[in-house]
Amino acid sequence: MERTIKTSVQGFQTVDGAGVHLVRVLGGSTTKEFDPILMLDSFDSRDPADYTAGFPMHPHRGIETISYVVSGTMRHRDSLGNTDDISDGEMQWMTAGSGILHEELIPAAPRLLGVQLWLNLPAKDKMTAPSYHSARRADIGEKHFPGGTLRVLAGSYEGITGYQPSHLPLDYYDIRLEPGAGISLGTEPERAVMVFTLLGEAQIGGRTIPEKTAARLTDGDSLTIKSGDGPACVLFISSRALGEPVCWGGPIVMNSQKELQQAYQDLEDGSFLKSRLSYQ
Repeated sequence: MERTIKTSVQGFQTVDGAGVHLVRVLGGSTTKEFDPILMLDSFDSRDPADYTAGFPMHPHRGIETISYVVSGTMRHRDSLGNTDDISDGEMQWMTAGSGILHEELIPAAPRLLGVQLWLNLPAKDKMTAPSYHSARRADIGEKHFPGGTLRVLAGSYEGITGYQPSHLPLDYYDIRLEPGAGISLGTEPERAVMVFTLLGEAQIGGRTIPEKTAARLTDGDSLTIKSGDGPACVLFISSRALGEPVCWGGPIVMNSQKELQQAYQDLEDGSFLKSRLSYQ
């Protein structure tokens, strides 16, 4: 059965961090429909004043953050001692788990273009040990097809493998389409599938998805994505819906109010970091 569009959400302009202008697409009101994706922020600017303030040191618990930079640079530093830059076409995957502090600095570039996802952790893994991983351009396999290219950021596609997450299955593709081109994908019927139009518009099941729009798809085992009159960059994300309670407070996402309160109590009394290397 071919997947079609079940619901769609177009992003809106907002400001976060120390003054970063971005497009917020998914958030607190979309957690049930887009489960297990909690948040999706899109960055697209040619003006460094929009983003160089960055995201100063802040905590996370209970989630994974996945940042993909199509163009530009993002600089990561965390309480585990990791310091890392990713740039054009690279990805970073941070498992916050039981608790981590990190900052994201964004140097000036001709254009900043990319996205950050927040992926929910299953209840049994909320307090897993935190970790950090980056995928360089050389690590990301590509599949070329008539009229486009598919990059495998995570999961697998036709024998090409990307980063393999530890807690939830996730296929994450960057699909580039020339004007009027298309691609058909097989999808696992039990998976929750969404797409996001980072650049340009796309067509699924006869409906057009405007740029900077996320669409949750119906159940099925196949999917066809087509571009319109211009080129398109479409992000494809497939995972397993958790169906678990979401209790979200700022940068922390747990399963109950009690767990959320405990997280903030841990921040206050200095016991938030269960795995740490003193941040310098």
